[in-house]
Amino acid sequence: MNRPPQVPDPAAEEQASLWAARLEGSVLTSTDRSELDAWLAGDPARRELLSRFCQFSARLDRLVPELVAAGSVQMPAERARPGAGWNPWKVAAAGLIAATLAVAAVWMGGSAVRPENIATPAGKRGSFTLADGSRVELNANTSILVENSRTERRVRLANGEAFFMVSKDKARPFIVETPAGSVRVTGTIFNVLTEAASQLEVTVVEGSVQVRPGEAGDGQAPSPFVLGAGDRLRDENGAVSLRALSGTETQDALAWRQGQIVCVGMPLSEALARYGHYHGRLIAVTAGAGKVPVGGIYGLGDLDEFLAYVRQGLNLRVVHGADGSVRVSLPTEP
Repeated sequence: MNRPPQVPDPAAEEQASLWAARLEGSVLTSTDRSELDAWLAGDPARRELLSRFCQFSARLDRLVPELVAAGSVQMPAERARPGAGWNPWKVAAAGLIAATLAVAAVWMGGSAVRPENIATPAGKRGSFTLADGSRVELNANTSILVENSRTERRVRLANGEAFFMVSKDKARPFIVETPAGSVRVTGTIFNVLTEAASQLEVTVVEGSVQVRPGEAGDGQAPSPFVLGAGDRLRDENGAVSLRALSGTETQDALAWRQGQIVCVGMPLSEALARYGHYHGRLIAVTAGAGKVPVGGIYGLGDLDEFLAYVRQGLNLRVVHGADGSVRVSLPTEP
């Protein structure tokens, strides 16, 4: 049976914001502590309310300017001046209280701020800090859409590669959606690669994740795969494989973070796909040439050097098109 929604108590919210500001900006005296304890004891719901205000009071420096710019929050004018009954701490806190209540009205109502769009151009990687404190590194030519609510944190990765270091929050799971499936965690470190709706690769560095590759044929969500540290799941055209990687293999899989690609018997088609996405270039490879295994460590930023290796080291034909495209084939192929 569902519980009816609780009606917010404006007085309690104002007191909670006041105490959150005071806890953030000063050290409570014994008298202050007694007053706080008495207020908390008056209603069990006040402790959770104070906890919520404390969580985002630390984020006001970022949230308030964004909401003001968006027109969602209007900062109050300062009209207080010294005189009888004037309390400098309350004057300093007044703007914070009003802003906090405005942020709370938006945040607790379900949507804190507008979704974050984060992207990297071709040939450039990037590292970013999300609103919840999580860190994400994006490979070149990758974009994500980040949406946070009070119940979950959701990232949409349409195409590309991202390395996530998720801040722990059991109350709000962190979900990465891709065209080929989703990854669900509460706090861990993992890598996601998706090049198309039919390809997904998830590598876990720390903690555990739940991966749901694709959709079942009947439209039902498939049962999740649980991956631990060192596990890698690959889904290519519906063929799912799961294996445990050694420490060296895990480092090799994440070499893109240092701008490298490590090939240990990697099919040429896979290596060229990585280079093509990194540089935003069309690189076609025939079926025969694509099966040729590649070995070595190469810089992702230097496509010409890798193509020189393909032509000279692998004895394959490399043809450059006038439009910047590249085609690789066996010498015996047309």
